[in-house]
Amino acid sequence: MMSWFWMVVGRRWTRVALAPISLAAVTLIAGTALTHEGGRAPAAVPSELSEPIVPIPLRRALDSKRVGLGEQLFQDVRLSGDRGRSCATCHPLEQGGMDGRPVTAEGTLHARNTPTVFNVGLNSSFNWDGSAVTLEAHAETVLRNPRLMDMTWPELLARLGADAGYVSAFGAAYPNGLTRPNVLDALASFERSLETPDSAFDRYLRGERNALTESERRGYMLFKTYGCATCHQGMNVGGNMFQKFGVFADVDVQQPGIDLGRYHVTGVSRDRQVFRVPSLRNVAVTGPYFHDGRTASLEAAVDTMARVQLGRTLRPGETKLIVEFLHTLTGRYRGRLLGQAPPVDR
Repeated sequence: MMSWFWMVVGRRWTRVALAPISLAAVTLIAGTALTHEGGRAPAAVPSELSEPIVPIPLRRALDSKRVGLGEQLFQDVRLSGDRGRSCATCHPLEQGGMDGRPVTAEGTLHARNTPTVFNVGLNSSFNWDGSAVTLEAHAETVLRNPRLMDMTWPELLARLGADAGYVSAFGAAYPNGLTRPNVLDALASFERSLETPDSAFDRYLRGERNALTESERRGYMLFKTYGCATCHQGMNVGGNMFQKFGVFADVDVQQPGIDLGRYHVTGVSRDRQVFRVPSLRNVAVTGPYFHDGRTASLEAAVDTMARVQLGRTLRPGETKLIVEFLHTLTGRYRGRLLGQAPPVDR
């Protein structure tokens, strides 16, 4: 059975055929089929060249003034028309960068699950349907959406311009001060700073063999062997291609009003029920799962993906091992693991 996915090649989205996954194909992709002279397998030392996933860099060169200004805007309810919400309302950083609700009003047609904002700068497109291709364009859409921030630019610039602190901060960060492009750039700069490096799995990829337990390593091998890494790969373990939800099994009853995903953006028939493949970074602390938040359990989400995307039924022990591996993708933000309670002041 032939299926298709979309991925970025250069700067263009390209439709690629995906044949049923075989162990040989996946291990070749993952770099585990390489051998030394004499036919002996090499030592299982992970590296960025031999794995389908690469670690997040420990440091990024970002403009601290713009990042700080963007963080202030991200937390400011004045960015919403009724002053009733901020970006952080739906993307609270202390809760994994998402609101934890099954769905929220993301678009004009359907209520969808709120994706985490952490590592969002590593994605190739944004929203479940890929309707925005830059963080700046995404911020513009959110600000103007009547179901979200419901803001106009004249009103927003007037509000920010009446605040001497903002005027000064924009003047220090940008030569031309407070402008619409600079507001969008500041928000995007802060969002690009929201990376969570130094997960246990990142340390493993950098050669720290003891960063994962034996069970977690076995879970990762199953993740590759069964083909999960075909779509969930790269630095963000996803976020860089589109795929139909339900390759090997229908997951929704075809009926009026069903969320057809990317079809609502492109109008192309083959994009029906096609969605952006989400990142699995921090997946253990960012449930519920799928575009409609239908599943609260990570174990149930793994079983569903194996069945409808890969045509496989996992044994309970296999599901457990894969979930153990997925827990190793939880990274750190400002020195603390996501989902970890802040220290109590005494």
